[in-house]
Amino acid sequence: MRDVIVVGGGPVGILLACLLAERGLDVEVFERRTEPSMLSRAIGIHPPSMGVLRQAGVAEEVLARAVRIETGSVQSGGHTLGRLSFAQTTGLFPFVVALPQHETEAVLRARFGRLRPHGLRSGVGVGMLHDRGGHVDVSAELGLVAETGVDASGPEGGAAPPVLGSARYVVVADGAHGRLRDAVGIASRPLGGGDTYLMADYPDAGEHGTEAVLFFERGGVVESFPLPDGRRRWVALTSTLMTDASIDDLSALVRERTGVLLPFSDAAPASFSVRQRLASTMVQGRMVLVGDAAHEISPIGGQGMNLGWLDAVALAPALAHALAQPTEAGVTLAGYDRRRRRSARMAARQAGFNMAMGRPARGLRLRLRNGAVRLLAQPPLNGLLARAFTMRWL
Repeated sequence: MRDVIVVGGGPVGILLACLLAERGLDVEVFERRTEPSMLSRAIGIHPPSMGVLRQAGVAEEVLARAVRIETGSVQSGGHTLGRLSFAQTTGLFPFVVALPQHETEAVLRARFGRLRPHGLRSGVGVGMLHDRGGHVDVSAELGLVAETGVDASGPEGGAAPPVLGSARYVVVADGAHGRLRDAVGIASRPLGGGDTYLMADYPDAGEHGTEAVLFFERGGVVESFPLPDGRRRWVALTSTLMTDASIDDLSALVRERTGVLLPFSDAAPASFSVRQRLASTMVQGRMVLVGDAAHEISPIGGQGMNLGWLDAVALAPALAHALAQPTEAGVTLAGYDRRRRRSARMAARQAGFNMAMGRPARGLRLRLRNGAVRLLAQPPLNGLLARAFTMRWL
């Protein structure tokens, strides 16, 4: 009987496991993948999240691998509308850190391995959670041969899915496309519509240094962020989901809107559509949601992974208290649910603003938007904007 089982070994689940292990809790992580994904998805780590990584004992290693983004600029039609300095923000980390998600995961997994050797079980698919009142049983996914070697073939195969483990609390961290939230009967609702984008990583020509650049152009936004190892990410708004686009298609789109001629890249571009949703509750009995399983937020603005990490740093002490003081568990976890869903709604509103600012604009609307950007880039509003974009208010 574990104290906590975390379902999902992505960046949020594994960070939470580190924080729980640091508190001396018996924690185990079940991860469906047998190998970490090497896709460079989330890259931005905001200052509050760096504080969380510091608590987990990995901040220095992350910084050693990453690029520090201290400034950002907004351009339109070949002119700079304004610049934003993250150095204005207070604290130990007055910058945004850029590091591909798979590298961040690798650092966190190594840390968890030191804290809880053999605590991460890979190749384990979870199909259902059963809250028994005093604990939760975790059952295998139908049709999956778990790492125990037991065939989880289900009733048609002559056996019910085996119980993979039991814990006093189970945390669902299986991401935006995970099925456990729906399987245990927690509903979710949309938080507004979204857009479609195309992105890829290119060799960095060095023109922008370590600055993040937003191109607010007539045809839609183009974003550019530095990465380690001489790479730079380019993201462009698209009118439809371009699942079959080539790297040449993205390069042509960037050149058409911004005039920037990108260097050759052998990367395959990724297309994605934005969906924003929020679970009706993040706590149901002894089952708790965290990260994208609880709230799906637009990646425009880099809030998704960071919001999940802030969930984790709030949930770790709440679970420790719930285990130590069972009579207070309900109130403690209800407080976590209330505060984190409020933060998710705030993040969704900011993401909605970010997307709206980047949509195509012409004529009067373009002039009004550019004027608003120039205004926001001036003191004292620029300080407030820097705080908002580095998630200081969450």
